[in-house]
Amino acid sequence: MNELRKKLEIREENLRRINEFILNDDNPLVNGLLEIVERYGSVDEINKKAKEARKLENLMTRLRAENSPYVEDLEWLLKERDKDAFISIPAYRRKILGSKADVTEFDESFAVTLEISACNFFPWINEEAKKAIAQQDLMPGRFIRVRSMKEQLEDGEILAFAAAAQIVGASYVETLDTKGTLPGADGLPVNVHLGGPETITGYFGGVGMPNEYALKWVDEFLHYYTEYGVQQVLNINIGSVLLAYWLYKLGIDIEFKISVFLGNDNPYACFWTLMTAKLFSRDDGTTPLIGFNLSNSINNETMELSAYIRKAFGFEDIVRLEHHIVETYKSIVRQPYDRLDELLEIADHVKNISAKHEGGLPEIEKTREHPSDILEYFLPKKDILAQNLMQKLTANYLDKHDSMNRTAKALTERGLTVIPAQHLHKMT
Repeated sequence: MNELRKKLEIREENLRRINEFILNDDNPLVNGLLEIVERYGSVDEINKKAKEARKLENLMTRLRAENSPYVEDLEWLLKERDKDAFISIPAYRRKILGSKADVTEFDESFAVTLEISACNFFPWINEEAKKAIAQQDLMPGRFIRVRSMKEQLEDGEILAFAAAAQIVGASYVETLDTKGTLPGADGLPVNVHLGGPETITGYFGGVGMPNEYALKWVDEFLHYYTEYGVQQVLNINIGSVLLAYWLYKLGIDIEFKISVFLGNDNPYACFWTLMTAKLFSRDDGTTPLIGFNLSNSINNETMELSAYIRKAFGFEDIVRLEHHIVETYKSIVRQPYDRLDELLEIADHVKNISAKHEGGLPEIEKTREHPSDILEYFLPKKDILAQNLMQKLTANYLDKHDSMNRTAKALTERGLTVIPAQHLHKMT
């Protein structure tokens, strides 16, 4: 068996030829990337612009200059945080466990990040915060957003959400407009033959970024990175995943998460993704891949094997394995979809997991007049308002908050730990 295994060894000659290909001055693939980067300045200049753009004081100054209606909401959120209106972690544990909390040893090394998706509208954060204060719930430690970037610019939500995330102490991910399901950042169709859900079955594996659009994705990222400080973005295409690795290797501090739509649904697909991350990691061993959302169809064995690969490459503390616990009730999975029990089985021995909540509990969703629907993620705001959907979508979002807190409660009951919004829920 060992002799057979040795046949899989990668020859150094093959690695040398890959390097030669990448470093060739005439390589149009690399040159296309470098030309875009150089338009934004040197690597140091690009990172400096992004760092300045994302400072909370600078975000608030810009929002005030724009007379943003969200300034008052952000100031309220800041005030509630600073007066400790949100439940502390010890108090939360006592709420769940009673006196048992005082003698339970919690292992922080296996903390599960509480993740919610999609928080498409800034006002939802404050609605969720009010509910969390009233019910002494936990707020998410991670938000996913898929709303149109251009639309967010029109009402100032990019700046407002960036400020809110810093106030509450949570990470967040934006989804760039350059993706195959919608017109790109230039307003033109990314995939000219795709006509929405009714034609998507003809493009499995190819709806993302055909032809030149992977480079347009880079251009769009650098725009929002330098102008608005957006650092973490969703990645749905293997080409833009590679380009993100290259950007990071060049020195640009991009971070990204891989979407469930990329379809990593077995350990070999995960090996492919993590192997490429390793090949293009920086000299310090880091990678821009900070969130890895596996397919909805994976089981715990695939999660454990992915963690095995991740650890072998030195990424255990860098690459978060993101696992859907619940999904939107319509248009994506068969219901009832509820993976909490599976999470509880692995949360005590697989590190750096996030529990992603994309829907309410199935038994609650089925009673709703308007259950959650993933196709509504991409509805323009004007259509949402015209159809009087905003209140219903807000209710759907708050159902996700409840499902997330069910997860937090179940983990706590087993002596396991969670990562909520870290500036709101103090450890003492």
